[in-house]
Amino acid sequence: MSTRSRRLLIVVGVVVVLVAAWLVLALNCPSIGIALTSRARNLHRLKNRTAAPQATDFDSRVTLDALLVRGDDTNRWSTDRAARIEGYVLDVAYGGVAEATNCYSPCRRDIHIVMANRRDAPKTEQVVLEVTPNLREQGRDWSEQTLQQQLVGHWCEFEGWLYFDVGHDEEAENTAANRPGNWRATAWEIHPVTKITVIR
Repeated sequence: MSTRSRRLLIVVGVVVVLVAAWLVLALNCPSIGIALTSRARNLHRLKNRTAAPQATDFDSRVTLDALLVRGDDTNRWSTDRAARIEGYVLDVAYGGVAEATNCYSPCRRDIHIVMANRRDAPKTEQVVLEVTPNLREQGRDWSEQTLQQQLVGHWCEFEGWLYFDVGHDEEAENTAANRPGNWRATAWEIHPVTKITVIR
């Protein structure tokens, strides 16, 4: 066997091992996702929580109007707390890309629910909530299609854990005021959503 053939065989072997490892992770993604730092592992654990919040976990100060209050809100709320908010659902769609949180699996993407206090609210007055694969896999019919049909155009109540998405703080009006291209009011989310109620 030539040197070139041996090198090609090694490259193919490495690719096969990497693809196999990715498939195992994608099908059995841990709560820490794929993370190289302790900070990333902690953020992924927060996003991937599956326990429903208890009555004492809720911060009653958190409302849609409170989330929309202008000003740097980086430390306004706590990721140790949960929230219950009501609003008008403008859109439901899968998040744009596969994330390390979900082991980069295209089959395990979060679903974004975009809400506001009125139908014609601009993007800088919209709040993002996220439904995670871990909670969809617990027997809920929270597919993108089902949630679109049931929620879009309705006033709904959502419960879940508070999460400050540092990956979007430079695209949120409260933390990057007046920046062209801002597509949300705040980097604070309910992520994951643990309960959904259609009110009207």
